[in-house]
Amino acid sequence: MMRAAVVDTCGRPPSVAECPEPAAGPSEVRVRVTAASITPLDLLCASGTSYFGVPATPYVPGVQGVGELADGTPVWFATSAGMLPGNGSMAEWAVAADGDVVPLPEGVDHRLIAALGLSAVAALMALTWRGDLRSGEQVLVLGGGGVVGQASIQLARLHGAGRVIAGCRSDAAQRRAERAGAAAVVRIDRPALDERLAEHGPFDLVVDPVFGAPAVAALHALRPGGRLVNLGSSAGENAPFDSATLRGKHLSVLGYTNTELTKEQRADALAVIAEHVRGGRLTLDYETVAFADIGDAWSRQAAGTADRRLVVAL
Repeated sequence: MMRAAVVDTCGRPPSVAECPEPAAGPSEVRVRVTAASITPLDLLCASGTSYFGVPATPYVPGVQGVGELADGTPVWFATSAGMLPGNGSMAEWAVAADGDVVPLPEGVDHRLIAALGLSAVAALMALTWRGDLRSGEQVLVLGGGGVVGQASIQLARLHGAGRVIAGCRSDAAQRRAERAGAAAVVRIDRPALDERLAEHGPFDLVVDPVFGAPAVAALHALRPGGRLVNLGSSAGENAPFDSATLRGKHLSVLGYTNTELTKEQRADALAVIAEHVRGGRLTLDYETVAFADIGDAWSRQAAGTADRRLVVAL
């Protein structure tokens, strides 16, 4: 038997229970879990209102985690918990498909990798694969205090950006962006955003996890030929920018989602992230949660009162 977080009813936080240890099937491996983050996707899947449909309950949530194989090899792994039948990472043992397991360097911080996870993959690939970041370019990161934002600030600098500016909506987010290495921070929850961004621009590339009005202002601050990569909509589902802005400066507005990556691309990105973590070049402001407190942590994440990524330690 093992301890696991179990969702019994959609829309309610999981509780810790004793469950049978899982057995690996064909083309699967068993992982002893050391850390798992509580992500927005986990909450969406467990809500029963997602586009994946209502999950079969009870089930163990957790779409990603970090742990060790039987031989001690450290790994990051993904699951389809909440999207397809089966259990996820928030248990002492988990099972993952061979193609969803990525070896990690020895000695890497498991909790930090769990905290960064697919959010850092999104940041790296939005910058490099989708955004085509070039050496010396000036980058604006909206939502700079979030997980994607903090990772984007650091990864932009590590991958050749000349200067990185962050846009944030709270004092706490501003402090996190500054610690991540932003050269300057602009508050995006206040009037006259166009003018304040213009003071730090023009920008070559915008990483945008927020959309809405901040994305419109960011487009105005791009230099001719600039690119905006959108990967979220926390500030609004719509951004009313005009045709003249796009055409007049030959701008590119690009969408990004991790689901479009091949497993090879995802593994390569995670390898880059893990090396940066091991080298002390990439970090994140996160909170470690005891396994026994997962229900409370889940509720805080759902209520929006958790201002940092929550990582469950197993």
